[in-house]
Amino acid sequence: MGPILRLALFRLPDFRRLAASILGNSVGMMGETVVLGWLTLELTNSPFLVGVAMGMRALPLFFVGVPAGALADRFPRHRLLMVTGAGQALTASTLGVLTLVGVVSLTHVLLLTLAAGTLRGLEHAARQGYTHDVVGGAALVPGMAVLGVAMRAGWLVGSLGVGAIIARYGSGAAYLAVATGFLAGALPLLVASSGERPAPPPSGSLWQGVVDFAAATRNDGTLFVLMLITAGAEMLGFSHQVLLPSLARDVLRAGPEGLGALNAARSIGGIVGLAAASTRRGGGAFFVGVVVAFGASLIVLALAPHVVGFAGVVAVLVVVNAMGALADLLAQSLLQLSAPAHLRGRAGGAWVVAIGLAPLGQLQIGALASLFGVSVAFGTSGLALVALAGATALLFPRVRRL
Repeated sequence: MGPILRLALFRLPDFRRLAASILGNSVGMMGETVVLGWLTLELTNSPFLVGVAMGMRALPLFFVGVPAGALADRFPRHRLLMVTGAGQALTASTLGVLTLVGVVSLTHVLLLTLAAGTLRGLEHAARQGYTHDVVGGAALVPGMAVLGVAMRAGWLVGSLGVGAIIARYGSGAAYLAVATGFLAGALPLLVASSGERPAPPPSGSLWQGVVDFAAATRNDGTLFVLMLITAGAEMLGFSHQVLLPSLARDVLRAGPEGLGALNAARSIGGIVGLAAASTRRGGGAFFVGVVVAFGASLIVLALAPHVVGFAGVVAVLVVVNAMGALADLLAQSLLQLSAPAHLRGRAGGAWVVAIGLAPLGQLQIGALASLFGVSVAFGTSGLALVALAGATALLFPRVRRL
């Protein structure tokens, strides 16, 4: 029934619009990752400062996650997605113009990337809740899997396309292409509806909405543990993208087009992982096992440049990101399914808070690479992620029973 259910989702007009929106937005999102890493490396020649720049994309998420979720519980979520897409297009185009006229500095990059990250926090919280509104709880996992494939397809286009644009026209033109992707993601939602929202808009202030979610998290330890392991996967697993510019330029000697290929491998891995996702809700034990596999694949990635060369690194990155995509899908869906309907937007905000701890991982992996090399940084992060997942399974057996 899996393929039939996935095809049936496309009979929903709002699901088609959401998928088209995510596809365009993801071209911009991954393109921004590629050009941000390359431009920062050109400006500073420092893997650590690349980690700082990447961290600025995620730093606001920790602070805006739950308030963004509260906003997503109060206002039409598809409209919020349109606003955030347009805002990210503005920040990217500003960086593009500054780069083209030759006045861009690291300060410009960091501040505008920070602004874009703030908008992305609201986008992430609204998108998860809107997905539930459109497909319902019973189809949430397959719906998120299909949308995840659309996201990774956009990442594939964005990584290869922007890598080629950097090589031929420079980082300024690449940022303008990124802005176009964000705008393309906002347009399909112009005619979308608000979807099914069974719970009435909450009363009270925005701050009260934050307090209500904090109380729900305190009363239900499952939400907190899910946030904890999601944060660990983000800090120790997904932070590997910070080192891809150094891996491409300094280890593999592959240049910006090689960086685009490495990011394309991330996208392909995500598509492979999500295509294999089960149509069942996905249990906690499976989630923990996937996180263990995520960490183990990073250990293999640490060895790959010295054993199998560029093609082998690409293959390993596909596996790493297949595991990462599955972990991400399960984290989002388990958080949504564990929360009551009136906290659905804030459950998305909880995921945003968890991934908002990414700068800690990005800084540590950048520092490790600067001090000991790229391979040591990959291997250390992988070992730590395996240890975290194992400790979670032992100390919080309730998560395994989800």
